Amino acid sequence: MPDPKENKEKFGNKLSKFFKNKKNEAKIKLGMTGPGHRLGDTSSQQSSSSSGSGRRGSPAPVAKRAETSSEAKQAGAAALARFEKKDTGSVFGTSLASIRAQARREMEAEQAAAAAGVAVEEPKSPQSPKQDPERLAVSGIYFACPLIGPEILTKDEWNKKIREFLYEQLEHERALTATLMIHTLTKNKEKVEQCVKTIHRMFDNIINNPGEEKYRKVKIESRAFQDKIKEVEGGLELLLAAGFEEKDIETAPGQTEKFLVFPEEKLGDIEQLTLLCDALDSAEPISLELDRGLQVLLPSQASKRQELPPAFFRLTAEELRKEYQLRAEAMERSQILRTKAMRERDEQREMKVYKYAIIRVRFPDGTLLQGTFNVYEKLETVLAFVRENLSFGDEEEPRPYVLTTPTGQKLVEGGPESGNMLLDLKLVPATILNFAWSKPCAPGTEEAFLKQEILALMSEI
Repeated sequence: MPDPKENKEKFGNKLSKFFKNKKNEAKIKLGMTGPGHRLGDTSSQQSSSSSGSGRRGSPAPVAKRAETSSEAKQAGAAALARFEKKDTGSVFGTSLASIRAQARREMEAEQAAAAAGVAVEEPKSPQSPKQDPERLAVSGIYFACPLIGPEILTKDEWNKKIREFLYEQLEHERALTATLMIHTLTKNKEKVEQCVKTIHRMFDNIINNPGEEKYRKVKIESRAFQDKIKEVEGGLELLLAAGFEEKDIETAPGQTEKFLVFPEEKLGDIEQLTLLCDALDSAEPISLELDRGLQVLLPSQASKRQELPPAFFRLTAEELRKEYQLRAEAMERSQILRTKAMRERDEQREMKVYKYAIIRVRFPDGTLLQGTFNVYEKLETVLAFVRENLSFGDEEEPRPYVLTTPTGQKLVEGGPESGNMLLDLKLVPATILNFAWSKPCAPGTEEAFLKQEILALMSEI
């Protein structure tokens, strides 16, 4: 009998090799055709994500121009010199210093307005299905799937693309692909578990009782087969890949029914069934990675982009309005004193309406760094997101920093709150955290916060 541990290692190696080949194919495709883009985009100039890929369409072919003459080059250089000397008054100047200066001026104006008693708007929830795109904090929720390709797409678009990918791979690696299909394409986890257990039991019966014919065939039209295997994408494909064949068997005089039969001549390859059992136990669904939708904003831009798109909510906009109305009516009817535990319970229930959260980190120079997170992600993912975009200049060791919540709570890397979910920390659905270095910068050095390549993204918004 083959060693189960050895079979699992074989499957793991095979799975790694399979996806390594897919990654290489994706890199080659990206190099030949350029970065992917969201399906349905009308512009190929959409702003890039933190990785810079997936947000731009492939450039159109450009006809080769004749070589520029020396006179034209001189005229161009003179025009460029005049442009650099000219003060355009634009928000985005020709240097990152001008961006920082503009951000600081806007932040000071915002603070002055707050001191004068002028209310500052908070991020809004969608009150109707129709929203002004200019006011949306993000255009939507997007994901990456490095195992399949470089694109940044919506979940629905990825589900379609993953299904197409897996069906294409059936021709090349049938058994492994069918196993991944079972775990990936059916969203009902109970049905997946039931399918895996049923196929596992079928294979075990053949392995343990190779001489029993009854264990080597199953009626296709039976209710159990239809409910437990046929309805799960990949279930039938895995049985066919294992060696089962479709046959018409006479069950009564003049009456035949369709069966899947494991041929007797294939009993010599029992190890293949053992390997597939291990594959069913070890395989995991192809997962998506939430795209952070990284943005760098000026205070004036942040004040305009405050509404959340419907994709942030577990309820539709209409259901959400009804929910708020029912709560308001219940509060009017109940004017009793409420304990702290009651208030916290209501707050948690309200926050569970949201699936995602917008986190904005405001720096002392006025710029804001924005990212999108799942409400069940831990604070440490936000802290890591901030750190990977910070500029440490020529310092040998990165400096520690602290984020302060609107309530004055201090959040630091490695702190007691790092392992808490954003939902538990009440950083949902949108929060502005104030950034500060824990230690001052070295004397004589310019204080910087974001990397130059990240800060330059502001000009693309």
